[in-house]
Parts: sequence; C-alpha cells; structure tokens
Amino acid sequence: MKRTQSLYHGYRFPAGIINCAVRWYYRFNLSLRDIEEWLHERGVTVTYESVRRWCDRFGAPFARLAKAARGKSGSTWHLDEMFVNLRGEPYALWRAVDEHGTELDVLLQKRRDKAAAKRFFIRVLRSAPVPRKIVTDQLRSYPAAKAEIGEFACVKHVFVKAAARVNNRAENSHQPTRRRERQMRGFRDPRRTQAFLSCFGPIRQHFALPGHRMTASCHRANSRRCSPCGKAGRWQKASASAN
Repeated sequence: MKRTQSLYHGYRFPAGIINCAVRWYYRFNLSLRDIEEWLHERGVTVTYESVRRWCDRFGAPFARLAKAARGKSGSTWHLDEMFVNLRGEPYALWRAVDEHGTELDVLLQKRRDKAAAKRFFIRVLRSAPVPRKIVTDQLRSYPAAKAEIGEFACVKHVFVKAAARVNNRAENSHQPTRRRERQMRGFRDPRRTQAFLSCFGPIRQHFALPGHRMTASCHRANSRRCSPCGKAGRWQKASASAN
C-alpha cells in the first residue's frame, strides 16, 4: 500500500516548532519578526521569511482542522460587512458568525451589491448547514440575494439597526480583525488578505479559550490539550491524522 506523504515532508524543523510558530502568528497580535525573536530565545534559529512561508503553507490546513474540531455550527447566522482599505482602495469584508460568535466564513469583495451578497451566501452554505434564521442590517443587497437562493426560501430574515460601535454579535465579531489590521499597519494585497483572514478567524477562535468562564486550573488544563506542542494535544493528533 502506498504511504501518504507527510504534511511536513521536506522541512528542516520538526512539526512541533512549525505548529507553534503558526499558532502564535494567528492567535496573538505578533509580527513575523516577533515570532522570529521568540523562537530565537528558545534556541531555534529561523528567519521571519521562513515563518511567513510556514504560515502560507500550513495556515489553510490548520484552519480546516480547527473548523472540524469545533463541531456543528448554530442555527442563526449574523451577517455584516466592514470596510478595509487596501493600498487606498476600499473593500468590503463580509463576515458571517453564528449565535455563539463562531466565525463561519469571510469574503473580501470590491462591492456591496446583490451579486456580492449572493456570492457570499453561496460561499457560507458550502461549509455550514442552512440556518433557521439570518440576522442582517438594513442593506438591501441581503433580501435581494436571499430571494434568488432556493435554500433560503423558508429561512426567517431579521433586520437590526445599523450604527457605528453598536453592541451586537455581528459588530463585535469585527473587533479582532480591526486589532490585527492596526498591528499589521493595514492590509495590502486582496488575495493575501483573503487568505490570511480565512485562516485567522478559525485558528484564533480555536485557541482563544473563554478564560472568564473557567477556573485557573481548568484554563491551564485546556490550554495544554489545545497546544500544538503539548503531549498528545488535540491539535497534534488532528495534524497527524491529516498526514
């Protein structure tokens, strides 16, 4: 029987170091040079360009593993869009989260019209079941696109008031992206921005444990289980099974 080639085949460093570097980059607001310095302090000499290539290579597979590990998504979608500037050009970043705040998908597009909303609906349906209810702002592109998708025929549509800094599920889901955008001094290339944000949300949420709802000992135990460097960690098991 032919043996499947390892995901880490051809890399000089072991899987644990690569996993740690990728996790740090997507979980914390760190630059590539910050991770290079952190690894150097731990006796690992690697350049920030190598870290960047690791993130480009392993970000998407790790995001798929994170989505698979979180289980079934909720039955209510909260959809919203935020504007980001890429080299002075405004783009709309569409985001869908469920009622628990779990990010379902993101899509960077130039427009906010019906075609853009329909494209986003179809994209989210590929990775999430048909919802019972969707919650959007009063952008008219949402109901126009919803009417053209047969799966949404019986889906309830709830409108909420759109306002800056309003405290709701959709607006709060933009905050990690805004923080990362400031740390990176803005996004630049649309293709790379889409690839980064598609990995950033699932990986960050997988490792961002709700510490305010746990005791200190429980939080430490869960952190060890989720760590890619820990013994028999869930992330390490999932990565091994993907090979």
